[in-house]
Amino acid sequence: MGGPRRVGNDPERKERILAAALEVIAERGVHRTTHRAIAQRASVPLGSLTYHFDGLTEILEQAFAHLARTMARYYGDRMAAASSRAEACEAVVDLICGPGYATPGQFVLLFEMYSYANHNDAVREAARAWMGVSRGFLSAHFSPEACRALDALVEGWSLHRHFERDGGGPDRALVSATVTAVAERLG
Repeated sequence: MGGPRRVGNDPERKERILAAALEVIAERGVHRTTHRAIAQRASVPLGSLTYHFDGLTEILEQAFAHLARTMARYYGDRMAAASSRAEACEAVVDLICGPGYATPGQFVLLFEMYSYANHNDAVREAARAWMGVSRGFLSAHFSPEACRALDALVEGWSLHRHFERDGGGPDRALVSATVTAVAERLG
């Protein structure tokens, strides 16, 4: 007999779609990400994407916002564990030199996000908000000027670490001396 087809409730489907979108973006880049590739990776019918999102642009925007929140959580947890300025300096060094801040795949996603932010206001705002959140975590221990400088060091040195994989990343002693100098000089 005919009638409407009933599909079981899947409350985690939207999150699976966003996670799948990030996987596809990391693998293919934003420019080669499609509805079909995301649906296939998420193991959902293609129609689920249009049910949960207005289009590919909205999927990309929400996926990058999810990435920013995920990265900010780790950043925040690491900074919250610091109970003194010296420990905060060490936390910043860990963000730059340690393995936990961003995996190679997350770096690819960050590059894709920053590039896409040049063409999409919502993603640009998500990136800007993430910078604000990161600086907010730093502000418990450092002046506003030091927060801006240290946040730029985390981003920049992490970028260098990603591209200099064969060299093992930045020298921890150099990073530590730089972070401490910035913290002392800028308060």
